[in-house]
Amino acid sequence: MSYVVDFVVVSTEGLESSPVAEALAGLRANEARYFTNKYDHVFTVEPASKAKKTVAWVQRILADERDIVIVSTPLEATEFVAGGIRFAYIFYESGLAINVMYTLEDAGKRAVGFKLSDGMDVPDELASRFKFARQKSKLAGTIRGSFFVIKGEY
Repeated sequence: MSYVVDFVVVSTEGLESSPVAEALAGLRANEARYFTNKYDHVFTVEPASKAKKTVAWVQRILADERDIVIVSTPLEATEFVAGGIRFAYIFYESGLAINVMYTLEDAGKRAVGFKLSDGMDVPDELASRFKFARQKSKLAGTIRGSFFVIKGEY
């Protein structure tokens, strides 16, 4: 069952098993607000078990580009096109959120972003590979983020 993310009334629906569920819900709401304001897109997620193609696509990019395998359980995912860009998001039980921004035009920007919920440790599989910058969010507290540029075609 899909869920429209509300960034006015933040809910932990679908994220309850996360030890940082409230912070992860704030992070998810922060993303929903961004896409509503920038692209007039309604940010809707579904259980990762129903979004297997999206999860597999993101996992393939991580594995092929950087030999990364995320050990945390994916809870929710979404995939959509807005502004000529294919976006995919996965929200993990650990509090990690991964997004892929893949411009559909050949010469466009393509990247994978990592965001860490307030209160979670940097996952071991990312700790030695990335430095995380901090940003403040009214919805999510302190978000730590990093990214890498995608070089291949997916």
